Amino acid sequence: MPTLTWIGKDKVVNHHHDVPYRVLEHKYGFRAENDGDRTPTESGNKIIHGDNLEALKSLLPEYEGRVKCIYIDPPYNTGNEKWVYNDNVNDPKIKKWLGEVVGKQGEDLSRHDKWLCMMYPRLKLLHKLLAEDGAIFISIDDNELANLKLLCDEIFGVNNFIDIFSWVKTETPANLSYKTKKSIEYIICYQKNRNDIKFRGLEKESKSSNGLMNQTNALKELVFPANLVDTGLADGIYTAGSYGTDSYDITLLDDVKVKNGIFTTPIRLLGKFKWSQANLDKEISNGTRISIRTKAFSPSYEKAFYEPEVPWNIINRSFRVDTNEVASTILTTIFGKKVFDFPKPATLISYLINFVCDTDDIILDSFAGSGTTAHAVLNLNKKDGGNRKFILVEMEDYAESITAERVRRVMQGYGEGKNATAGTGGAFDYYELGEPMFDEEKNLNENIGEEKIREYIYYTETKRHLERKRTEASKYLLDTHNATGYYFYYERDRLTTLGIDTLHIVTERAEQYVIYADVCTLSKEDMAAKNIVFKKIPRDIKRF
Repeated sequence: MPTLTWIGKDKVVNHHHDVPYRVLEHKYGFRAENDGDRTPTESGNKIIHGDNLEALKSLLPEYEGRVKCIYIDPPYNTGNEKWVYNDNVNDPKIKKWLGEVVGKQGEDLSRHDKWLCMMYPRLKLLHKLLAEDGAIFISIDDNELANLKLLCDEIFGVNNFIDIFSWVKTETPANLSYKTKKSIEYIICYQKNRNDIKFRGLEKESKSSNGLMNQTNALKELVFPANLVDTGLADGIYTAGSYGTDSYDITLLDDVKVKNGIFTTPIRLLGKFKWSQANLDKEISNGTRISIRTKAFSPSYEKAFYEPEVPWNIINRSFRVDTNEVASTILTTIFGKKVFDFPKPATLISYLINFVCDTDDIILDSFAGSGTTAHAVLNLNKKDGGNRKFILVEMEDYAESITAERVRRVMQGYGEGKNATAGTGGAFDYYELGEPMFDEEKNLNENIGEEKIREYIYYTETKRHLERKRTEASKYLLDTHNATGYYFYYERDRLTTLGIDTLHIVTERAEQYVIYADVCTLSKEDMAAKNIVFKKIPRDIKRF
């Protein structure tokens, strides 16, 4: 497999391990129905302001392997520094980071080297967060498309590549060169583990059809249920006999009665049907509506549900996906003025989300920009009553004034007059990156609070989020997992000693015990006899 090499790669391939783990500091909650209540909403929807590399690391204890869909719209590396979203890896924050991670070597990097150094560790953490059956979609243009493909082949695996979708971003492309008018951007897609489950495109439009009939098949007898509606027939008794049209000959095998436009008895028809009785019964059980509207007795149907079509790899308005111009108009309507250049349309992201997501899945966007991904999720939930969750990360200062503000307005409604749009409802919690788990001397940072420390330690041991609530009776128990009890014997104001006289801290029987404490006076024989593994605070607390 071809591999991609660039200046600084050796410094960043494992950098995600060195990123400090910082806690998420809750700033406020927002509820559409009560915007004065700023307490935590526990809604599962999160907006995080901070460096997305550190924010992704902070999400691991709760979300590793749980995110069904990731959509990101990273900098395209065009060199344009005039946008609100600085689409250039010469951004001062990126340059500072490169100087710290890559060192003096970073001064010789081209903009493509810098972009790859910036993207690599972020994609590594996104890969960890993605569910085993999840998919990632990355918007990009031709500046970095080839590099991104090779980068993702390395991180996600070449066999997990799905496709490069071409999105028609504009129907009025500008004359930016003498060669072509650029109307296309790309969305590159990988799965965590490629599987046989089909991507879901748009559902077919529901429509009536006489597709039960086939001019070439042999005669079949079908029994249609009573209580068919929309007959279009007058009340009365219709006698058995031959009916039909120029295309189909149908025989009514029994007399039937129509009252108030509804057949009151089952109808037995003989005709050239391509449907079997089993297929007819299945469709009816799925809500397909059968009608016999004319005296020709030719049945038609209107499906309540069609299996979605597998999506095409070109995305345009024929798939109900808007352009940049429409997205800009909507965003201007939301804010009453222009606040963002070239936002993605919510219809594009909702279209992608539906490829893989069910109604209760988690969607992550770590380059959140104006908050379009949250807008798309909220629209989908409003449409079908779903409970999808969004997580947005935005490093720029407008995370509150644009990203979060847009989400608030979408939830509560926006626009005036004919442009007014009803709110979707919903809630979210707003976070900033807090202090690191360890201080400069590599000791536990006790300022972050014991509960955050407990969550961190349980995750490093089990790769699971600590859900169990702490009780006074089991003060030091984290939880029991795979027959192992995990204990964090910690007191902020004194040293803790694991010894014979303190074994009462173990409150739940398990096959093995992992116990963190400051000191251990148990002998090796005692620990072996009682199946105890001692870990010293803070020396034995893992860094990930």
